[in-house]
Amino acid sequence: MEQASFVREEKKTSVILSVLKEFFILIICLLLAYGIASLVNEYFVHQTRVEGISMEDTLDNNDYLLINKFIYQLREPKRFDIIVFPYEYNVFYIKRIIGLPGETVQIKNGSIYINGEKLEENYGKEEIDEGGTAAEPITLGQDEYFVLGDNRNHSLDSREPTIGIIPREKIIGKAWMRIFPFQKIQFF
Repeated sequence: MEQASFVREEKKTSVILSVLKEFFILIICLLLAYGIASLVNEYFVHQTRVEGISMEDTLDNNDYLLINKFIYQLREPKRFDIIVFPYEYNVFYIKRIIGLPGETVQIKNGSIYINGEKLEENYGKEEIDEGGTAAEPITLGQDEYFVLGDNRNHSLDSREPTIGIIPREKIIGKAWMRIFPFQKIQFF
């Protein structure tokens, strides 16, 4: 009788140890998953939501995007890339690169000129009403970029002194993919 009681206690202890072991493994897996997700978010891909109309017709208010934070470790930003950069604490802007380092950008008669030649592009929603600071030629320094919103007359961008020229080190990443709304999923 005493031996049967001992066997039951041993089984009970074994079950408790087994449950604790499984719980410990679950905690390790959750911490590992959290760590990996944090690394991916910090260094590779970040999800963001578009707020506002400055990038219409390409991006709409409340579109959800994945931002590739790693691509500019492999290559330099290119003309027409859609990038994300900080504006002020916890506020980020999404704009399109128009002018590259070393180029001279000017907006006159509703058109963009790069190094004195009219830029052929079809991203602008409309002809530009105001050249802002780019009404006069702006020569970009090394690692400086001139950005515009696609909705040119409803965008705060490099034409505005509060935004200005974007230094390379401020570029967080490139818009990689629209993930919502589902009927408009696309890569950029």
